[in-house]
Amino acid sequence: MTSPEGRGGSAFGSIQEARDGLARVGYVADEHIAAVVYLAGRLEKPVLVEGPAGTGKTQLAKSVAEASGSRLIRLQCYEGLDEAKALYEWNYRKQLLRIQAERAASSWQDLEEDIFAEDFLLTRPLLEAIRSDEPVVLLVDEVDRVELETEALLLEVLSEYQVSIPELGTVRATRVPMVFLTSNNTRELSEALKRRCLYLHVDYPELAREREIVLRHVPGIEHELADQVARIVRSLRSLELRKPPSIAETLDWARTLVILGIESIDAATATGTLHVLLKYRQDIERAAKELLAADA
Repeated sequence: MTSPEGRGGSAFGSIQEARDGLARVGYVADEHIAAVVYLAGRLEKPVLVEGPAGTGKTQLAKSVAEASGSRLIRLQCYEGLDEAKALYEWNYRKQLLRIQAERAASSWQDLEEDIFAEDFLLTRPLLEAIRSDEPVVLLVDEVDRVELETEALLLEVLSEYQVSIPELGTVRATRVPMVFLTSNNTRELSEALKRRCLYLHVDYPELAREREIVLRHVPGIEHELADQVARIVRSLRSLELRKPPSIAETLDWARTLVILGIESIDAATATGTLHVLLKYRQDIERAAKELLAADA
C-alpha cells in the first residue's frame, strides 16, 4: 500500500522510546509490547491484540494515544453492529426537512444533489478516523463480537484506508491512523484480517511487571505489600476460577489494603477482602480455601 501524503512516520523514534513514552503515561510495557507498538507506526499496519479479558489490551491503545499526543477514536464492537454505526449514515431527518422546504425545486436531480452533501453526512468512528487531518489512534474494541459481514467491512477499510461513499466519491486517508483491534478470543477471526495485522498476545503480566504496575498506580503502597499483592494474585490465577482477577481488580485490591492500613497480608486479611478481587461466590470460596490451607 502506498502511504498517503502527510503521514509523519512512527509516533516513536525507537522501541525504547515507545517503552519510555508508555511508562510516562502509566502503562508498564515489556520489550515485546513496545516493539510491536513501534513497528506498527513504522510499517503503518494495524495491531491485532488478543488475550484474556482484563489484561490491558484496551488500555494499551488509550496509552499509545496519550503518549503520542494523538486523538483516540473508539469503535466499541457488539453483535449487530452494522455499516451505519461503524462507518457513516445519512441524516434522514435533516434530509426530509430539506425536501419539505424545497418542494418547489426545479427537478429531483437538483434536490438529490442538494441532500446528499457533506451537511447531511453523519460520520461514525471508521470514517472519522480516516478523514482526520490530525494524528489518530483508532481503537476497534472487542472485534471478535461482530459478525463476519462487519469484519469484512473492517477488512476493506483497513486494507487501503479509504471509504467509498456512492454519493460523494472515495474518501482517502491523508494521514494513516494507528489502529488497534482487540479480541478476547470469543470466536476465531478470519485469516484475511489476521494477515493484514501485526499480532500481539497480551497475557496476565509476569510477577515483576505486575508488581511494578501496582507500585505505579497505587499511591502510598510499600514495596513489600505490592510484592505480596502480585504474588497472591498470581497464585489465585493458577486456580480454576470462573473469572481470574484482572489487572484493574488487582489495583482495586491493593488500594483497598492501603485504605485499611494493612502493611502485610495474612490469610485472614486476604480472605476478608477477596470480594474486591473476585466477583463470583464460588471463586471467593475456592480462593479462601486455598489461602487458609497455605497459611495452616
